[in-house]
Amino acid sequence: MGKVYPEIDGRLRDFIADQPVFFVATAPSGADGHVNVSPKGMRGTFVILGPHRVAYLDYHGSGAETIAHLRDNGRITLMFCAFDGPPKIVRLQGQGRSVAVTEDGFADRLAEFPAPPGVHGVRAVIIVEVERISDSCGFAVPLMDFRAERDLLLTSHSRRTADDLAVYRATRNAASIDGLPIF
Repeated sequence: MGKVYPEIDGRLRDFIADQPVFFVATAPSGADGHVNVSPKGMRGTFVILGPHRVAYLDYHGSGAETIAHLRDNGRITLMFCAFDGPPKIVRLQGQGRSVAVTEDGFADRLAEFPAPPGVHGVRAVIIVEVERISDSCGFAVPLMDFRAERDLLLTSHSRRTADDLAVYRATRNAASIDGLPIF
């Protein structure tokens, strides 16, 4: 039986911090759009800012569904699964917003990450006002061993200039797969 928590407390904070990967789910308004689930990783890209507030770094990638969906309706769920140790799944559901690299306030949001693995290639900071915190058993989640972080994303972005990334956003991340604007 799952439990609903009043806030992200010390024990939940520790569990979340220990997970090397988490999943982000969003969907556009209406029945016709595509639901999106994205895996996120890299130590230092997720922070807990308070008992009901979290944030993560959003790097340039193959799509930008999360940003488009947040601009459309703000709904977001983050899910953390234990792949080792006792089984557990934690979901943080709430309202999210993005602060793009081109927006005022981006530097302030970026400063909230004490040890980011790299900031070149960060497209936005996603901030979530958490409205519901719950867990479930995770009994069917497989046990897996973590080997290492991948550095491919950071390496690929290190070859691009700020202008290259601006062109990337304009040509490859201007709209969601459903045609919703990103920025």
